[in-house]
Amino acid sequence: MDEIDLLIDLHARNDRQGPGGEDETRRAIELARLDGREHLRVADIGCGTGASTLVLAKMLDAHVTAIDAAPAFVEKLRARAEQEGFGDRIVARVGDMESLPFADGEFDVIWSESAIYNMGFEVGIRAWKRLLRPGGVLVVSELTWATSSRPADVETHWTTEYPGMSTASANIRTLEQSRYLPLGFFFIPPHCWVENYYEPLQAAFPDFLERHEHHEDARRIVASEESEMRLYETSGQWYGYAFYIARKPAASDEIGAI
Repeated sequence: MDEIDLLIDLHARNDRQGPGGEDETRRAIELARLDGREHLRVADIGCGTGASTLVLAKMLDAHVTAIDAAPAFVEKLRARAEQEGFGDRIVARVGDMESLPFADGEFDVIWSESAIYNMGFEVGIRAWKRLLRPGGVLVVSELTWATSSRPADVETHWTTEYPGMSTASANIRTLEQSRYLPLGFFFIPPHCWVENYYEPLQAAFPDFLERHEHHEDARRIVASEESEMRLYETSGQWYGYAFYIARKPAASDEIGAI
């Protein structure tokens, strides 16, 4: 297995492939003002094994198209959707978030948790905008600097891992410059990292290493994940995942419109 396949194998057995939480998904739904709206068409991009997808299906009168590049993640989501009775409301498919085969204006909502970094925030929000109908809503969670300056070791780590990482104010400005109307913003709390993501991931390490006979590549991946966990434990106050909620303008948003 190459590194990508090993990472998929490590994460596929978990409910989450990044920091987040059901309560936080629900809060983002409320800030997006989606409650009570009927027959929504939602695209969950970079859905993983479906943690956010299932919340969207539970909370909304929606048909959710869930897309991920990893077949193992998609297969697990399909099984979870059937098990929880949402097989007719969730369509899970393998796809590349950089070349989505959907028509312009096909969706009322574009949703993406802990995944837009694969394209970069600005590239992602601009590319996905065409998929939204006028007045449609974009909801993404993105790795974000909590302050304008931070310790050198934290800066070095994340500049290496994710050079496009920025502050909340810069990301909101990017939304505005991309002709979105910001509706809301919030950082997710520490338990979304620790209890919801890191602890289940850590519990998966022994079986993962056993499956791969403690191969050097598998051990390197575990060591990298453990290093990230230690960094968050000591320096998590300097960064975090934040939700950004924004709307694609409709004709009624134009100045002077009635």
